[in-house]
Amino acid sequence: MSDFKLFRITDVSAQELTGASVAVEVKLQRLIEANMETLFGVRFLATEYATGAKHKGRIDSLGIDETGSPVIFEYKRSVKESVINQGLFYLDWLVDHKAEFQLLVMEKFGAAAAGEIDWPNPRVICVASGFTRYDEHAVQQMGRAIELVRYQDFEGELLALELITAARTDQSLASSTSLDHGSRQTASAATTVSA
Repeated sequence: MSDFKLFRITDVSAQELTGASVAVEVKLQRLIEANMETLFGVRFLATEYATGAKHKGRIDSLGIDETGSPVIFEYKRSVKESVINQGLFYLDWLVDHKAEFQLLVMEKFGAAAAGEIDWPNPRVICVASGFTRYDEHAVQQMGRAIELVRYQDFEGELLALELITAARTDQSLASSTSLDHGSRQTASAATTVSA
């Protein structure tokens, strides 16, 4: 049972809605990409972005936040998948391929946005149906800006997003006042979605 409960209210009656993971990971990915700025304050750049011959992977989603920081999104349906490791792997790629990312930003948002990229503060947002306590502890030890966001789909009508934990780098601590480093932060949002 989740700590987060959602109810449908009709007159004086309350009916609990059952939260679940999405049946197909790509459905969640497409939903978040279409609403990335509303849900996360991140402008969408690319989906399934190929990382080339050396890294041989695809970043689920790429974006840039309101401060100009690059943002990598990785999505997983279940708890047992290694979403954090995958996110860190792609963060490594991003640091090695700044020019490629800058070109992507320039093509989508113009030269001014590309010139204002905040390279010291790239972020990884891992979105999954759940995380282990080991995941939560590990992100606090890594020294990277990583956010773990748990989602629940409520009957295809509502989507709940809960910030489980967020770790910041030393650089992002200087510019961020919204989260305290090293403490567990939770915030929930319910968003209406069409099935």
